[in-house]
Formats: sequence, C-alpha cells, structure tokens
Amino acid sequence: MKHSIKNIFRNLSLFLILAAVFAGLGVLVALDHAGSYKKIDTLTNQKLLASDILNLSKENLELSFIQLEGKKTQLRYDIEKLYSLYQYSFMERFILSNSKEYIADSNTLELLRADFIKKANTYFESKKDEELRATELAVSFDSYKNHVNDIIIKSISYDKVKFSLHKQATFVAFIIILIVSFWYRKRLTLIYNDLEFLNSVNFGNYEAFSQEIDAILLKVKRKVTVAENPTMVDAVTGINNLKGLMSSYAEKRETKDGAVTSVSVFEVDNFSASNKPYSQELTQSILKKIAFSISLHQQATDIIARTDYNQFTVIFSRPNKEQLLKSAQNIRQSIAELKISSPEFGKIEVTLSGGHVLKPKNLSLAEAIRQAKKILSHAQKNGKNRIFQAKDVAQNEL
Repeated sequence: MKHSIKNIFRNLSLFLILAAVFAGLGVLVALDHAGSYKKIDTLTNQKLLASDILNLSKENLELSFIQLEGKKTQLRYDIEKLYSLYQYSFMERFILSNSKEYIADSNTLELLRADFIKKANTYFESKKDEELRATELAVSFDSYKNHVNDIIIKSISYDKVKFSLHKQATFVAFIIILIVSFWYRKRLTLIYNDLEFLNSVNFGNYEAFSQEIDAILLKVKRKVTVAENPTMVDAVTGINNLKGLMSSYAEKRETKDGAVTSVSVFEVDNFSASNKPYSQELTQSILKKIAFSISLHQQATDIIARTDYNQFTVIFSRPNKEQLLKSAQNIRQSIAELKISSPEFGKIEVTLSGGHVLKPKNLSLAEAIRQAKKILSHAQKNGKNRIFQAKDVAQNEL
C-alpha cells in the first residue's frame, strides 16, 4: 500500500499544532500552580500580620498606631490579592468548580478581618477595660487565624487533586507523543529514502513507499534512458557520445534551477587520431581509464561524454562559478596523476588540456561547446596540461 506524502505532512502539521496547544496548556497549568503557591504564601502572611497586631505593645502608642496602620493596610491588600489570584486559577474555576465555596470563604475572611481590625482599634484607642478589650481581640484573632488555616487546608487538598490530574494528563500525553514521534520518524525516513533514490543517477528496481514518488518513477521509467539506447553511448568508454550528451542535457536541464552551469571540453595532450604511437588496444585502455576517472567527479546533474577521438565534454552544475572551475581543475589533476604503463612503452604520462566556459541560459549548448573548443586550442598552444577560460585567452592576446 502506497502512502501519500501530502497526507503524512498534513497529519504531521496537525500533530505539531496539537503538541503546541498541549505545551501551552502545560504553561497555563504551571502558572496555575504558581498562583496556588502565592495563595498559600498570602494566607500564611495574613496569619503573621494578625499575630504581629495582636502582640503590639501599648507602651509606645504612637509607634504602635503607625505599625497598626501599616499592617491593617497590608491585610486588606492581601485579601484583595486572594480574590485576584482566584480569577487566574482556571483549574479551580473550570475543572474543580469551587467558585461559590472559595468566594464564600473569602467573604467570611474579609468579615473576620474587619472584626479583628475593629477590635484592634478599640483595644489601642481605649484606656478602659483593657483586659476585656484584649480578650475580645484575642478571640477575634483566633477566629481569623482558624479560618485562614481552614482555607489553607482546603487549598492544599485542591492542589493535590490538580496535581493528580496534571500528572495523569502529562503521562498520557508523553506516551502519545512518544508513539507518534516514532511513527512519524519511520515514515519520514522512508520518504527520505524515496527522495534519495529519486536523486540517484540510475533507476533500478525499487519499491517506492509514497504515492507521489511512485508516480514520478513510473513517468521516468517510461522514458528511454541514454544507457538503454546504444546509439547514444560511446562504444569504447561506455559513457555518452555527442548524441547522448545532447539528449541527457535536454532531460536534466530542468533540474538545474538555481545552479550555475558550465561546459568544459578536455583533450588528451599528444593523443590525436593522426598521431597514434600506441596500439589500438592500448589506446582504448587509456581512453577507458580517462573516462572512468572523469566519471568519479560526476554529480547527479552533471553530464560527461566522449565527443571526439581524444576529446571529452563535461557539463557541470554547481552553486557558483568558483566551484565549477575547481571541478574542472580536479579532473585535470586526477588525469595527470593516473599511473599507466605498458611493456612496450613503460610508464605513460597522460595529461589533459581544457577549455572552460560558463553557459548562460540564453546560450545554446552547441555554441557553448564551440566556444570551449576555441579556448581549448589556446590552452594547448600555451603549455598544455592546463585549463583556460575566456579571460586567460584575453590576457595572452594583449
């Protein structure tokens, strides 16, 4: 069964969106937990403030009144803060649904705070019945403290429930994400294998995983390749002849978008058809080795061909013109390093000269080859075993 790349990537996109949504919910849960901790801290701080008010001394009433006012303000601010914190606690509001209980506890706490502050003001402002006022203040403090403790206990119990829900949801999400990640990893690997095979030079028997690549392979296999047509292959070297070069260029030129193209014509120095010091068998062996060495530098979009007795034409495609010239130089150097020998002639040195031109899209292949051959003749006249470009010819003519 073939799988659709479009569907796989569409589902992968949906999965990534859902994963991002879950990560966002995780952030909200983290903020919710942080709000719970702030609520506990606020409630604990209220007990400390109330205790400080209870223990204020009447020896220095002026200082005590200043401290009392500050702590009264802080107590009122803390209760307002409790209301605000609950507004951002979405788990308690929408999942635990304890709004009525929380608001009722907060309202009761506000009433107890007001009563406690009233008793504190009466205690510090009145000089009569100090023991009675102190007792009333202590009773009010106990009521306030006990209610704060009740709220803290409820908050802790709610936090346990929220943590349990969060833990279960996180565990389930982790298992799902882990399984789906391995599932998609396997399919993306198979899609990559399809693309890698599609990028190869030779198409053999291959069972495509995806519908799209399978359709492309069917279209490609319908075409007669150069290797299947003897009229396009050089009989000696097994690479393209001139006809095969033209046919391969027509097929591959659409895959060269964004790349720079060059045409290089190489000729084996001192190896012309009119001057053959070697036997036919040795000559063909040398030409085969040269063709094989050149093919080692061939990339998927490159085309190599034997276009004359001792001439080879190479069409390069590279990201920039510097890499094009470097590729041509690499071929020249690799041929110069070939170790060829025969019993009759001993060690045989083989070198190439080359004409290298950049081919813009508006220049025909035939014209580019003609210009490369013209530059090649200048390279041979100036020492051989070198690559010439148009600028080298211009410099020599000055």
